[in-house]
Amino acid sequence: MKNLLNDLKQDLPAGLVVFLVALPLCLGIALASGAPLFSGVIAGIIGGIVVAIASGSPVSVSGPAAGLTVIVLNSIQQLGSYELFLSAVLLAGVIQVILGFLKAGIIGHYFPSSVIKGMLAAIGLILVFKQIPHALGYDKDSEGDFVFIQVDGENTFSEILNAINFLHPGAMTIAAVSLAILIAWDKPFFKRYTFFTFVPGALVAVVSGIVLNEFFKTTNPIFALENDHLVKLPVAGSLSEFIGQFTLPDLAGFRNVNVYIVAITIAIVASLESLLSVEAADKLDPYRRNTPTDRELKAQGLGNIISGLIGGLPLTAVIVRSSANINAGSKTKKSAIIHGLLLLISVVGFAGVLNKIPLACLAAVLLVVGYKLAKLSLFKSMYALGWEQFIPFVVTIVAILFSDLLKGIGIGMAVSIFFILRNNYKRAYYLMKEKRSEGETITIQLVEDVTFINKGVITLTLDKLPLNSHVIIDGSQSHTIDLDVLEIIHNFKATAALRGIRLELKGIPEFKGVVGH
Repeated sequence: MKNLLNDLKQDLPAGLVVFLVALPLCLGIALASGAPLFSGVIAGIIGGIVVAIASGSPVSVSGPAAGLTVIVLNSIQQLGSYELFLSAVLLAGVIQVILGFLKAGIIGHYFPSSVIKGMLAAIGLILVFKQIPHALGYDKDSEGDFVFIQVDGENTFSEILNAINFLHPGAMTIAAVSLAILIAWDKPFFKRYTFFTFVPGALVAVVSGIVLNEFFKTTNPIFALENDHLVKLPVAGSLSEFIGQFTLPDLAGFRNVNVYIVAITIAIVASLESLLSVEAADKLDPYRRNTPTDRELKAQGLGNIISGLIGGLPLTAVIVRSSANINAGSKTKKSAIIHGLLLLISVVGFAGVLNKIPLACLAAVLLVVGYKLAKLSLFKSMYALGWEQFIPFVVTIVAILFSDLLKGIGIGMAVSIFFILRNNYKRAYYLMKEKRSEGETITIQLVEDVTFINKGVITLTLDKLPLNSHVIIDGSQSHTIDLDVLEIIHNFKATAALRGIRLELKGIPEFKGVVGH
């Protein structure tokens, strides 16, 4: 009981912060996906409660994902109805559960650290760039649209330029006040007092934003924010209206081949995004805990099965919410569950109150989250690790900024793999030279694993060996020597005497192919 209360001291405020971050994102992603607004909230609730309970991650938070927006939009149009699309979401969940049992989660361990950190920094910068228009009072692009080319035809940077032409004094005032509160809340001076450690600054910023806007309505209507500048949570006038917001899947879709194609696409993309997000969350976790990836796939699959059954969008683990959770001081998965319960309570009884929240003060919350993900210190630390880490890091950032998450990760991975191959090409052996009375002795000590990647450098080295030398090729420390490399060595053995080279092989297996052909 004591441990539960200690955890709640950190998890309850963190859950409140994640709820405030998740609410506009759930609605914005649904809007950008061409789906019912309530579908985004359903996915947020399931991600917060069901997936959090089933997952082994202590800090990751799941919900509707910006990375799936374009796929969802195109799939709904292709299938012709949202009900058919829900049957694809249900099937995608089943596929994810199967992938979990097949232990496909191991893929998550093969993303290089430089790429994961690049993804975190890119998400941070995207948050900053995407929230600037909302902080200035220009809310044409919905929350949750994180791709470079937006649904409205604009891009990340043109949207900022447009916002400068439509400055809203009320939004700017509310955003500035909210930012001031959030920055002050993190100062060591305030941390000394219990109130400032238990009550999250994000909650105070949101309450202040509501109060300020209500004040503007009565004293200075020019500053007041209305309609598109506020949260737009669906309001149910009765229990029957609330139940009517849920949508059932069209199970006839199981006879439609296109439903299966959409399901496989969602399952693959959602699984990759989830694995990337939990890997990134583990790196941010101050307790350095590791998430069981196979269990994560099963949890995500369960979430998508339930989401598809009751009308929700497909969901994944989401790094924006997860990082907000960690930065708010979350200790266990209870914070994610609390955020899900708050989403549920909000749509049941407090939608009217929440619809008074200005998007400008939520933009301030996300600006702070973005800044913490893309701090200058991260760039400095990656630069200090050398070009082989820094270049894939920067390429990943740029690629994600100008495309989307998965394309950017793919480009970052390609660059990272190039450096891995380059290093393997260079580090196939250790070469030692020793001058002796009878001439020069050159020892080529092969490394632990010599693969076909090393063919080029070994061939060049053997070609450049001096005439009339004594050469020792030592493979005694190698666990594996690729057949391609063995062929090169034995070809060299067949011709070494013609160059006056006395060759000695140690621990080099016989080559069973046809040497010289």
